[in-house]
Amino acid sequence: MSRLKNAFLRLRFLVFLIVGGTGLALVLYLSGNVIRDLRLLSSARSDNVQWTLSQIEIEFIELELELAVLANAPAPDLTLLRREYDIFYSRIQTMAESLLSADLREEPAFAENLAASQAFLDETVDIIDASDAQLFARLPELAERARALRPSIRRLSTSGMKTFAREADVRRGDVAVTLRQTFIGVTVLLVALVMLALYLGYLIRQSNRRRAEAVEASRRMNIVTSASLDAVIVADRFGTILDYNAAAEQMFGYRAADAIGQDLGALIVPDRQRSAHDAGMERLRKSGEKLIVGKGRIKLEARRSTGEMFPVEVAIQSAQTHEGEIFIAFLRDISRRLKAEQDLVIARDRALAGEKAKTDFMATMSHEIRTPLNGLLGNLMLLSDTPLDPKQSHYIKNMDTSGRLLMSHISDVLDITKYDAGKLRLHPVAMNISTLLQDIIDNQSSAAAANKTTLEWHWISPPIEWIKADRDRFQHILMNVIGNAVKFTHTGHVTIQLEVLGDPQVAPELQILVADTGVGMDAALQAQIFDDFMTGDASYDRDVGGTGLGLGIAQRFAHALGGEIDVKSTKGVGSTFSIRLPVEPIAAPDIVTRAEAPAIAFRPQSILLVEDNEINRFVVHELLIAAGHRVTEAHNGSQAVSAAQAQRFDLILMDISMPVMDGRAATRAIRAGGGINQQTPIVAITANAMAEEQQAFLLDGMNDILTKPLVRGDLLRVIARYGRHGQGEPDTLARTAPGAQRHLSDLRETLGDDKLGQLLERFSAEIEASIAQLQDRSSLSHADIAELAHRMAGTSATLGATNLRAAMLDLGRAAKAQDDRQLGDCVAGLPAVWAATRQLLQDELGQSAQTAETLP
Repeated sequence: MSRLKNAFLRLRFLVFLIVGGTGLALVLYLSGNVIRDLRLLSSARSDNVQWTLSQIEIEFIELELELAVLANAPAPDLTLLRREYDIFYSRIQTMAESLLSADLREEPAFAENLAASQAFLDETVDIIDASDAQLFARLPELAERARALRPSIRRLSTSGMKTFAREADVRRGDVAVTLRQTFIGVTVLLVALVMLALYLGYLIRQSNRRRAEAVEASRRMNIVTSASLDAVIVADRFGTILDYNAAAEQMFGYRAADAIGQDLGALIVPDRQRSAHDAGMERLRKSGEKLIVGKGRIKLEARRSTGEMFPVEVAIQSAQTHEGEIFIAFLRDISRRLKAEQDLVIARDRALAGEKAKTDFMATMSHEIRTPLNGLLGNLMLLSDTPLDPKQSHYIKNMDTSGRLLMSHISDVLDITKYDAGKLRLHPVAMNISTLLQDIIDNQSSAAAANKTTLEWHWISPPIEWIKADRDRFQHILMNVIGNAVKFTHTGHVTIQLEVLGDPQVAPELQILVADTGVGMDAALQAQIFDDFMTGDASYDRDVGGTGLGLGIAQRFAHALGGEIDVKSTKGVGSTFSIRLPVEPIAAPDIVTRAEAPAIAFRPQSILLVEDNEINRFVVHELLIAAGHRVTEAHNGSQAVSAAQAQRFDLILMDISMPVMDGRAATRAIRAGGGINQQTPIVAITANAMAEEQQAFLLDGMNDILTKPLVRGDLLRVIARYGRHGQGEPDTLARTAPGAQRHLSDLRETLGDDKLGQLLERFSAEIEASIAQLQDRSSLSHADIAELAHRMAGTSATLGATNLRAAMLDLGRAAKAQDDRQLGDCVAGLPAVWAATRQLLQDELGQSAQTAETLP
């Protein structure tokens, strides 16, 4: 930096030197031109020569006049004639010999006429010098010669005047050039002076600013030094204190007035370190060697005015001043910090001992907590085997579900504690890997569909179906890894591949690869993804939430099972989790199936059902009535707002896409209306709620979202959660992906075979009429097709016809995008999808011949 500054100063000096030299040379040059022109102007040569020429012509005229007078005079006086002749002679000689007329004599015309004049004088000089009688006798001859010379005299005068006029023009031009040069030079010098004045003004302002900054910096430094919590002591190379701030006064107990001028060592250095201090100062003065100056903070002991010794951290820096080198010492009292560190070590040891005691206690209590829960669930299972009416079955299923959920939560927390304490115990059982994996796929398929993601699995080696292993741990590992892949993948693919490594008969390993095309992870996140409470970056944390315990537990369980789990990922491309677990293949055991427990029942609620589709409205109405709830129907959002103003409800189930007023607008109107249902929970029911739409529903004032196809258990659970007697927990329900079998089973149990057959008959008629209408869609606009597709998708979802629902959703998206080519493809594929769906419905209802006959 200093070298750059010096180079800039040298460059600036060189510029000043060049500019100054150029200006001086210009001034000298212009001055020389002005002096020369003034000298020429001050010379009288031109005037004298011109006067002489005019006198020559005058004298010649007077000579001619005198000759004319003498020619007529009776007694002529020749004296005057001789005087006029002499004067004329003198003028011609002057012009011929004078240095002032030398330039004129160079002119051919002037020289010729001057020569003629001289020749006249040479020829007539004898006549003038003769006696009076001779002169008088030759006066006619002299007059004749004079008349002959007259044109030459005139041309002599004229040529001289022309020459002088030409010289005058040249001189005036030179003067004009000199004046222009002088003007330009003066202007340049004036501009240079103005620029120099401006630059000098800038330098003065800069100097003033720097001086003000230096003063301000000095003032700030004094303030900082005086306000610093650290003691600041400035000393010279002899150890004499030059400055001493307020913190030093408090730390050492000496006033600044008493400390300044004193020896630093004598004031604050302990006696046992005094000799080392003095030796160091002496070495510094002699050789300049610095052992602790500029070496950062070091720990030493210092002495207060009371003689008390205390630990300090010292950092010393040096600086050069015009008075010599000075040393600035920053001292911090660390006695409290050292005491706090000692207390922290003691507290840490106590905390570790307490944590170990807590871990041991939790690990020991895990068995005691699980035992009564297992007993409770076992008795519920035994009770479910006894004759029960439907309502009792619902209660038992509810208790069983709640107990198992509680068991799962307790298991997660307690298993972490037991694993960390080294007391995790495995419980191997016979399990079917393919069945377990298919159950997990079924569980996650709804979330995958909501994310527009395909979810598939397959073996890439000969499969081993049955193994002996801890099923709960296996399930927990796979559920967390696959669930994460589904959550973080939108409009992509999640693929699970199973492969047996090694000899299937001798200690084989099962490798499970879970590959997704989701958001991926950078290297930093990959290194921490298995840590507890690690939820990833903002995209993980905000989009999907979660506590961040899942993968940490999965890794612990993988280690407990003797295996490993790791991940390879690329940001923006996707991730692949690799799970390797040792397995023990076994033969397939005998399987005993158990009937599914009835659904859950709840206290009666007053519910407003808002749905424009008649079939959907009928199904949900019957489900709610069967569960003992009171139902009021509204066919659109406008009717819902009117009903909400007239009657109080415990819960409002709101469809999204409806005529007149949609569900979002109706929700906003109810929330803003100030009526009796302003705070009533509102749950959205929709067939195509994408992730980006769900946030908008919640912002409109809805409390939760139920995605079609509706599951009776999910419907009743949301009623229990948000109804007047519910807890009202504001989190979106997790849902599975039920197929036609589960829905028809629920509907058959709720409606009975007769009503279900009638419902399917109406559904079939409506679907086939819609397909026929779409085959000739010339009268339908894109908006009409989108509305029809939405209505059919909702109806299909209600009955569990997932493939037909997906086809209708594709049709609706093509209509909204006005993609006629895609629209045609979707319409062309509908008959085949409906044929397969109708066959499935017939198969499911095959046990009832009457119901089967109702299907076309």
